[in-house]
Amino acid sequence: MDYSLGALKLLCIQLKRARKTPSQNAFTLGGILFQRAWLQGVLVSTPSSSDSGGGFLLDDGTDVIELILSGDFRSRNWETGMYVMVVGGFSVRTGEISAIKGVRFKIARDLVHKMVDLSPFPNRESMWYLEVLEAFKLFYQHLFGE
Repeated sequence: MDYSLGALKLLCIQLKRARKTPSQNAFTLGGILFQRAWLQGVLVSTPSSSDSGGGFLLDDGTDVIELILSGDFRSRNWETGMYVMVVGGFSVRTGEISAIKGVRFKIARDLVHKMVDLSPFPNRESMWYLEVLEAFKLFYQHLFGE
């Protein structure tokens, strides 16, 4: 994981435009090189206790993304309906939905760095859209030529 590349504050729908770079273990979005994404949304699906794989689906109102967790994050009491913030390595699997990977004890790029339940703070959801918009205008917009 190249930590000199920032974790982009994004909406799930924006990740659909991300493209894998041919020579690096990264993605590009409008000329911005990144490996990690910072998202917030509602957990719309959590795995059953017998499911050892992913099973966490996050909906931010623009699209749905899979969160693949294990270790410390997987053992926490995540419930459907929670509003959460997650930062982690981004990957795309052909023919499947995109994923923020959080497989602990594997290579560093697959590590969810942070996942926090923001449900007790009801204003966080409306503020998130403003944060993403502000980040886009300040840092990304000129790269998109808009």
